[in-house]
Amino acid sequence: MKRTAKERKNNSMAKIKSMGIACNEWLPMLEESSQVTVKSLDEICKRAIACLLSTQVACDTQSENYDESVSMFSKLLDSYTVRDSLITAEKRLFDGTYSEQDAVNVVWTYEAYWSLVWALGLIDDISDAGNICDCEKAVRLVGDCENFEKFRNGCKLRDTDEILDMLDLYYRYDWAVTEKRIKPDTPIGNLNPEVVMERRRGLEWLISDEDDWFEISMDT
Repeated sequence: MKRTAKERKNNSMAKIKSMGIACNEWLPMLEESSQVTVKSLDEICKRAIACLLSTQVACDTQSENYDESVSMFSKLLDSYTVRDSLITAEKRLFDGTYSEQDAVNVVWTYEAYWSLVWALGLIDDISDAGNICDCEKAVRLVGDCENFEKFRNGCKLRDTDEILDMLDLYYRYDWAVTEKRIKPDTPIGNLNPEVVMERRRGLEWLISDEDDWFEISMDT
């Protein structure tokens, strides 16, 4: 269903207010859907798989299994033909030049991945940002597919308006959790600030010209 940017903003604000979350009515509107280009199905599928494999390595950086993890998931990168979709921080995890912050950042992109698999139609809803994603299901979505083609064939990209609706909601969630850091009495309901930021990152990437989602501005 086509919506104007103003309708999208009004719908998001009504939902946020109904949840008892602080709402800034002066935040700008997002672009109209006609002004937005969503990345291709193949590009999103490859980023999703590369991200998921990278999070597994990031989880093992503090364990004695790190080298084994790099070897195993490196083979999977090639098996799914997604090595070229790694971003800079992920590449450092695989080549051993990562920082502790790289590992922390990439672990949290489980939530950005969750936004991508929502956009790919593999999960129904991500509007509840109170809890982290279902990590076991996150792994199964890729692990149950023996190759890239099978994963892609199970995906159906949501339309631009639906993606922008969710992004607009998360954009306004992000303002609320950012404001709470400045003003602790700001009501944010059950929002998890890290979940909000990372899911918004994934949604922003879908319509961004940037390939590396850590290069996307997350201002509100």
